[in-house]
Amino acid sequence: MMNEILYKKQLSQDVYLMRLYAPLIAGERKAGQFIILQTNDDVGERIPLTIADADETEGSITIIFQVVGKTTSELSKLEPGDCLPALVGPLGQPTHIQNFGRVVCIGGGIGVAPMHPIAQALKAAGNHVTIITGARNKELVILEKEMRAIADEYIPCTDDGSYGRQSLVTVPLKELCESNEPPDMVIAIGPPVMMKFCAETTRPYKIFTQVSLNTIMIDGTGMCGGCRVNVGKDVKFVCVDGPEFDGHLVDFDNMILRLNAYKSIETKKFKCFVQKATDPQKTLQV
Repeated sequence: MMNEILYKKQLSQDVYLMRLYAPLIAGERKAGQFIILQTNDDVGERIPLTIADADETEGSITIIFQVVGKTTSELSKLEPGDCLPALVGPLGQPTHIQNFGRVVCIGGGIGVAPMHPIAQALKAAGNHVTIITGARNKELVILEKEMRAIADEYIPCTDDGSYGRQSLVTVPLKELCESNEPPDMVIAIGPPVMMKFCAETTRPYKIFTQVSLNTIMIDGTGMCGGCRVNVGKDVKFVCVDGPEFDGHLVDFDNMILRLNAYKSIETKKFKCFVQKATDPQKTLQV
């Protein structure tokens, strides 16, 4: 059945991997593109998730997501055999892949998942690929085996030092920028603040730095305008112009403000969802 969940695995606390039956998307997707899905026919919201991998033979795409709100919580409770009512893609512009030379790929938290197909494609194009990953602790490190198989150099970082280096991802990035063989290109995917400071780290060295943005999206076709960002002097729509942009031109402060615009409402709705799941007789007022 279309949009059927074929496989599910929990990778770490609140992080899940799913393979979905979507043969048309699997046959067309390219590194860097994403899908938008819905978990509920009637009142479900639409959320964007990057395609972490695809298998044309099986007709499947792989998504990796972290439970952060109502929809991702609903998604995490679905099992193989269940079907999603809506799944559209591939969306967005694919990553520009060529032999740049030396490339540093930085994935922060769940950002490691969308980085996987990009790093894979960059390696296949002949690049020397260094992969830096960041997580709060060892238990939250994901796709290590897959990333090590791609990387010429793999540098894991954790906030608490429980695995790899105890540092932010910007520390080894700066070391590489100051080395005898600095990167020709850097690409970063992760929390907005992480991407912002990766771009600020490379700015003095004039190293092109690409970031992949995950803003609020509704339709994914550029019509709603919810995903707009300021890039240099231009207004761009992440869903159709992106999701990847020059990190030195993105107005991260404005983007972060927009991302937080509905934070209080999202928090209340999630609390209501959790309350209803644990005690159907009680309804939290929002």
